[in-house]
Amino acid sequence: MIIGVPKEIKNHEYRIGLTPAGVKELIVNGHDVIVENNGGAEIGFDNEQYITAGAKIINTAAEIFASADMIIKVKEPQPNECKMLRPGQVLFTYLHLAPDPQQTELLIASGATCIAYETVTQNGGGLPLLAPMSEVAGRMSIQAGAHALEKAQGGLGALLGGVPGVAPAKVLIVGGGVVGTQAARMAVGMGADVTILDRSLPRLRQLDTEFDGRLKTVYSTADAMDQLIVEADLVIGAVLIPGAAAPKLVTAQHIKMMKKGAVIVDVAIDQGGCFETSKATTHQDPTYVVDEVVHYCVANMPGGVARTSTMALTNATMPFTVTLANKGAKQALLDDVHLMAGLNVLGGKVTYKPVADVLGYEYVAPEVAIATL
Repeated sequence: MIIGVPKEIKNHEYRIGLTPAGVKELIVNGHDVIVENNGGAEIGFDNEQYITAGAKIINTAAEIFASADMIIKVKEPQPNECKMLRPGQVLFTYLHLAPDPQQTELLIASGATCIAYETVTQNGGGLPLLAPMSEVAGRMSIQAGAHALEKAQGGLGALLGGVPGVAPAKVLIVGGGVVGTQAARMAVGMGADVTILDRSLPRLRQLDTEFDGRLKTVYSTADAMDQLIVEADLVIGAVLIPGAAAPKLVTAQHIKMMKKGAVIVDVAIDQGGCFETSKATTHQDPTYVVDEVVHYCVANMPGGVARTSTMALTNATMPFTVTLANKGAKQALLDDVHLMAGLNVLGGKVTYKPVADVLGYEYVAPEVAIATL
């Protein structure tokens, strides 16, 4: 199989779909890999490293899309990339279709087999290809929030950990999953006063044990949100419904209740955001202000630490990528229920129910759609 790795083109996105080590793994398995010229150069993976690993360097994305049987990316394809996809071609990347009707429409029109990293599952639950980027984003959310709290950035001028004689900032984390846990780890480590809201009592018990009393755990209710939001200096949105649009747990009215110069970081923005006032921003222009509250809503947060993120992502995706290449998409999907869960669009049909439901498409079970391959 020919595997193509185009350069990412989203604003300030320097990650790349495969490291040179990932390329070598595919070469060892008997496949050909083509990588766009200087695709990883910005993060220290130059053309020579890819060539040494066995890849061929291609000058343009158009040539890669035209030649490859499978496209490996990081971020969702942009409109011009979607238009280069063709029937039967495999696209393996993050898609986040629920809040993106344009991309969904273009992928349907392409006829390609589109597998989303963020909905691939694993034994015992969890999302193994989303987890590494959630870990990165959770940790980054605190450093981004701490920076935004500085007065020169529009924040209220609070130091997250305080100093002797001055109380630390109050951090409210909405959601106790992977993002929330990693955010808490960073915030606690910086000395902040941390509270996590979640609706799972078992999860709250786990967090209480894990952090040994160094943070507060609160069961999430409307009343709890009303009380905690007014006290918070920094609020991290860390909720996820796999593949579906994020619920708006923090309303515009909540934002009005917050302190002047408080900061929110919406890590759920890839899925539409969990703050009612959220809109996607970029690393180039990461914040805006609503009702005197600073909003940080960068839609590709892990791209800010692109080298770390690329290595972590390739480690997670590699077994699935090799399987898809070795077996072909149809057999690989049929053999692995967890990979099958990642199938979002195939041959013009929407095969992931939350996406079909929120965007108004007919849902076709992946087992039915795959029979057409």
